[in-house]
Amino acid sequence: MQKGTRTLSPSARRWLHRIASVLAVGTILLIAKGGLVHSAGAGLSVPDWPTTYGENMFTYPVEKWTGGIVYEHGHRLIATGIGLLMIIVTVMIWMGDSRRWLRWLSAGALLAVIVQGVLGGLTVLMRLPTAVSVSHAMLAQSFMLMTLLIAAATSPRWMKSDAPGEVQESSALQKLLLATVLFTFVQILLGAITRHTYSGMAIMDFPLNNGKVIPDFTSFGVMIQFAHRVGAVILTTMILVQGVRILRRPALRLLRVPAAASIAMVLVQFMLGATVIWTREAIVPNTLHVMGGALTFTFVFITYIRSVRYYRFAGDAENAAALRVQGVNA
Repeated sequence: MQKGTRTLSPSARRWLHRIASVLAVGTILLIAKGGLVHSAGAGLSVPDWPTTYGENMFTYPVEKWTGGIVYEHGHRLIATGIGLLMIIVTVMIWMGDSRRWLRWLSAGALLAVIVQGVLGGLTVLMRLPTAVSVSHAMLAQSFMLMTLLIAAATSPRWMKSDAPGEVQESSALQKLLLATVLFTFVQILLGAITRHTYSGMAIMDFPLNNGKVIPDFTSFGVMIQFAHRVGAVILTTMILVQGVRILRRPALRLLRVPAAASIAMVLVQFMLGATVIWTREAIVPNTLHVMGGALTFTFVFITYIRSVRYYRFAGDAENAAALRVQGVNA
C-alpha cells in the first residue's frame, strides 16, 4: 500500500475512481463532439459567447436547437458538464488524498479545463482563428491525458501496488513507449493544423500524393498534409514495434491489452484517414478520425503509464543479468 494515499473511506475511494473514469471517457467523447462541430462546419452556428443568441446558455429553448446549433450548443453543454465533474474530482482529491503530485495534477487539470473553456469562447468571438483553434484542440488532448492519469491513479490496482515490479527487459522499451507518446502528440498537432487551416484536401488522392510518391510542395497545405501522412507511417511503425515487443513478453501482462488496443486503433485510424480523402472530408469519417486519434493517444498513454507504475526495467544487459540471478536466488 502506498503511504498516505488512503485517507478516504472505501466507499468514497470507489466513487472518486468512478467519477474520474466517467470524466476521462466523457473527455474523449467531448473531443469527438468537437470534431463533429468542425466537420459539420458548425463552429459559428452560435455566434456569441458565453451566451447563446443573447440568452442564458443553460435555459436556451430546445425548440430553437436547429441546424448547426445542435452541434455547437450541445458541445458547450457537454463541456460544462466535464468542467463540473473536474471540480468534483479535484475537491475529492484535495479533501481525501494526501498524494501531493495527484493533488497538483488535479489542480492543473482544473485550470486546464477553465482555460479550455475560454479558448473555446475565443474561437467563436475571434471567428475561428487558426492559432486559437489549434491551441483549443491540443489543450483538449492534454487535458484528456490528465484525466486518464487521474482515473488510473485512483483505481484499486494502482492503490494496492506497493512498488514497481522487476522484469528482464531493457529500459529501451520504456524509452520507446515514452517516445511514442510524444510523437502521438506531434502527429495529432499536425492533424489539428491540417484541419484548422483547411488543408485536408490539399492532396486529393491516396495512397499517392497528388499523383506522386512525394508531391510538389506548392503550398503550405500540401506540406502540412504530407507531413501528417509521413507522421502516420512513422507512428504506426512505432506502435507496431512496441506492441510486438510487449505481446512477446508474458511478464508484461499489464501492458498487453493497451498495447494490442493501440495496434488495432492505429490501423483503424490509418484507414479512417484514407477514407477522409476518398470521401472528400465527409462528416462521419472526418469525425471518426478525430475520435480515433484521441483513442489511439489514450491507449498509447495508458501503456506508458502502466509501464512506469508497475514495472522496473533493466537499464542494460548487466542489470538484466542481475535480475535473472536475483530471481534464481529467490
